[in-house]
Amino acid sequence: MILLDTSAVVYATVDSAKLSVRAMQAIEQADQIFISSISIWEIGLKVNQRKLILPLSVQELVTRLKEIKRVAIVPVTEITWLKNVDLEWSHKDPADRTIVATALLLSCPLVSNDSRIQQFYPQTFW
Repeated sequence: MILLDTSAVVYATVDSAKLSVRAMQAIEQADQIFISSISIWEIGLKVNQRKLILPLSVQELVTRLKEIKRVAIVPVTEITWLKNVDLEWSHKDPADRTIVATALLLSCPLVSNDSRIQQFYPQTFW
């Protein structure tokens, strides 16, 4: 069981060559892959702002992810938000904070190439 951060979701679905060998192996071997729904929001924002170009719509990406049996998109609930605001972490990005809160709540490793996340959440790898 692993949780992917937003860039790991994008790389795994659109450009797997950008994944590290360790991240690729973890994704291939995971029996359960979690994605926070805030990653869908973040991908949508980046596409709308033209900071990210995908070869398919965000809706199609979500549809494809939901078709993969070992992938679960985890909703951001009030429990997640409470964990988010309780993090003793100065990082202000709401998506990163929510993804870390989700990993903590699921008690699972997080796949992320973000050095700030790696420094804060010890179960992060790339």
